[in-house]
Amino acid sequence: MLEVRGVTKTFGGGRRRLTALDGVDVRVGRGQTLGLVGESGCGKSTLARVLLGLERPDAGTVRFDGTDPFALRGRELLAWRRRVQMVFQDPFASLNARMSAADLIGEPWRTHRDVVPGAKAREKRIRELLDLVGLRASDAHRYPNEFSGGQRQRIGIARALALDPDLIVCDEPVSALDLSVQAQVLNVLSDLRTRLGVTYVFISHDLSVVRYISDLVTVMYLGKVVEHGATEDVFERPRHPYTAALMSAAPVLDTGRGDHREEIRLQGEIPSPFDIPSGCRFRTRCRHAEDRCASEAPPVVGRDTPGGAEPHTALCHFPLDAATAWT
Repeated sequence: MLEVRGVTKTFGGGRRRLTALDGVDVRVGRGQTLGLVGESGCGKSTLARVLLGLERPDAGTVRFDGTDPFALRGRELLAWRRRVQMVFQDPFASLNARMSAADLIGEPWRTHRDVVPGAKAREKRIRELLDLVGLRASDAHRYPNEFSGGQRQRIGIARALALDPDLIVCDEPVSALDLSVQAQVLNVLSDLRTRLGVTYVFISHDLSVVRYISDLVTVMYLGKVVEHGATEDVFERPRHPYTAALMSAAPVLDTGRGDHREEIRLQGEIPSPFDIPSGCRFRTRCRHAEDRCASEAPPVVGRDTPGGAEPHTALCHFPLDAATAWT
């Protein structure tokens, strides 16, 4: 469904040149969920804007179902935009408080008029979308301030579904919600993927959320993809020291799983994106770093996976193996 190769995106110029994405590779199949994780400032939101066609990459390629969206113009571009939608982080700020739920859900049809033609057909479709996300038909005429945070996010999801998209980019869609409400919204997203076959790119800082909903995980650090693989491979056998540190910081609720994880505390702050370290950009915080890490850019190293399984790769001179991942 989606393949990104070598995408680079910079902002500014001269000494104030910021490299937000640096040779990023991402791929996700139809009906899958890709979890995108990393600390603030690693490039997740910039990548999301590239996937949505809101930012043009300086280099690299983006293929959506085999099509380059940045080569489209006019009606072809408008038709493509129907296929890619977004669920925003804040379920209140992303909804116009002066519009009813029905108007919010039907808002995309103002631009894409031919998707659901006719007032009666639109009313019927709004009722169907409300039902899909677990709301009542009678909720159509209520306003955002009359809903809870979780219900508002359901309206945002229904609006994203109004154009029958193939891909939905979810940017921290549950971070502003209470824990119990997060579970409800995640279950809605998971159920919709099963019923509709929609593909998700799911951005989150919460590793437990990513593990629950994702088939694949991509870990980013300072504009680079440092690890990618099937969710269980990455969580159970992280290869990059940065990924291992993230996993060690995540709470483990099931103490009977037999995990014996050493807490890995990263030293210092993330380097400035205006002054990225030479060689491996993670070396300034990595306890495995050696002289080579400062002078040579790390290679992409793969781990063998069973036939047909998603390759598990890491960008590291000294990738961790199953025996040393937590030591």
